[in-house]
Amino acid sequence: MKHFFLLLLILLSINFWNCSSVSQKKAVKENNIPNPPGKKTNNAKPLNILFIAIDDLKPTIGAYGDPYAITPNMDKFAEKAVVFNNNMCQWAVCGPSRASLMTGKRPDYTKVRDLKTRMRDINPDILTIPQYFKENGYLTMGVGKIYDPRCVDKDLDKPSWSVPFYKEYKIPYNKDYGQPVFGYYQNPKIKNRIKKMLVEAKAKGVKNPRRYVHQHYKPPYEISDAPDDAYVDGAIANQGMRMLETAAKQDKPFFVAVGFKRPHLPFVANKKYWDLYDTDKIPLAKYQEMAVNGPKLAYHSSNELRSYKDDSIEYRLDENNLLRLDKKTQKKLIHGYYACTSFVDAQVGKVLNKLKDLGLDKNTIVVIWGDHGWHLGDHSLWNKHSNFEQATRSPLMIYSPENTKPAQIDSPTEFVDIFPTLCEMAGLEIPGNLDGKSLKPIVEGKTGKIKDFAVSEMRRGKKWGYSFRNEHYRYTVWLKNKVSTDPVNENDIFAEELYDYINDPLETVNHAGEKKYKDIQNKMKEQALDFFKKQAHK
Repeated sequence: MKHFFLLLLILLSINFWNCSSVSQKKAVKENNIPNPPGKKTNNAKPLNILFIAIDDLKPTIGAYGDPYAITPNMDKFAEKAVVFNNNMCQWAVCGPSRASLMTGKRPDYTKVRDLKTRMRDINPDILTIPQYFKENGYLTMGVGKIYDPRCVDKDLDKPSWSVPFYKEYKIPYNKDYGQPVFGYYQNPKIKNRIKKMLVEAKAKGVKNPRRYVHQHYKPPYEISDAPDDAYVDGAIANQGMRMLETAAKQDKPFFVAVGFKRPHLPFVANKKYWDLYDTDKIPLAKYQEMAVNGPKLAYHSSNELRSYKDDSIEYRLDENNLLRLDKKTQKKLIHGYYACTSFVDAQVGKVLNKLKDLGLDKNTIVVIWGDHGWHLGDHSLWNKHSNFEQATRSPLMIYSPENTKPAQIDSPTEFVDIFPTLCEMAGLEIPGNLDGKSLKPIVEGKTGKIKDFAVSEMRRGKKWGYSFRNEHYRYTVWLKNKVSTDPVNENDIFAEELYDYINDPLETVNHAGEKKYKDIQNKMKEQALDFFKKQAHK
């Protein structure tokens, strides 16, 4: 009998491990992980990661060569970091861009192409950057805007975080001011008017008083005397510093994500940041027309900006459905964007200084990125929502404690490259089937280029634009009723764009179809069709 129970125990043990192996292999396959979590590519001490996101930030940064921007903290950071000058987002809208960046998969795979599709409703087993690091023994913590909250679950993607995500309305604000009204405003006049309108809405029996106010009054900017931590980004910076203090006390490596919300509309900031800039010297966009021979569907009516209501602003659409603003309004908006960029720069500086004060800077990878660009009147466009340079070009800076030699990289890179880059830099296996390439060889100075082009996309109804950006040109093809994962051939292309950034950085002329650019157009079209072919097999 004793031998019988011993034999039974052995058989049960074998069955258990076989079942575990099958289950693990299934998880590996579904999550595109080539090896079980925890396997390192080397035996070095794990590096921490500080992951800083900035909403709607284009390269209006001194380190990117913007002579008007006042961003001393990011400029100082760039002195020891690698600055990617030609980095592109995958979709110039918050939800799709962030879902793609955080999973290393392009939007046609994530299926997040708007601001309402939830990432895991479509792909329940999709793998994210912080989730993978958590599975590999990291403490993962987040605050602010990392994912677009409309595209993930109520816990801001619960599988990603070791501890509950710190939501904006639950973190401390300046005790003398409290939380900003609607998450934005601290100017007393604006707050009082909103308060009166809410009372008015309730008296009228309006079911949604907040929406009622937004339909009538929602200023696109404000100036106040409120301290930094009376605004959401100041409170986020403080929480980010507290998270670093907590992480420093742990016996495991950390992945700390801090997401700032400005310079997204509305442009709200303390007067001291507005005063950094001279209103008379505000640079207006030099070219405010459609490109010659450019297809109309490449443009939009700046609907996002037009949703912000103020008595002093008149929105007028021209015959091409482009928004035309008077110069005074343009200057105020551009001034507000730069003021908010400087405000966020100050908050980034606080977090970076805390990292250094804790002695963590020598063992922490730091990534700073903006989720997409932003039109400030070029082509008479505002906001993002296009495949043009000002909407798709996005800042990306990476600091490696193992290589502090700065570099400016002009070769094309894209946000899907971040996932494999962080894995390789941290010594983890790179998950299989990611769409990007590791930038580690560039960060280490071993090469200046890892790909020939970056790809962005945009939708106009049932028409899809795919934009291919290399060091010199942008080539965009428009398809009808087809996306990149469908079988695509040359006959599916019904419109093309080609812009020459060496000779025409303002995109004043679409050179597609010109004899002079025939060879360039054909070569890039061939590259585009090859890209579609590869995507269709994924």
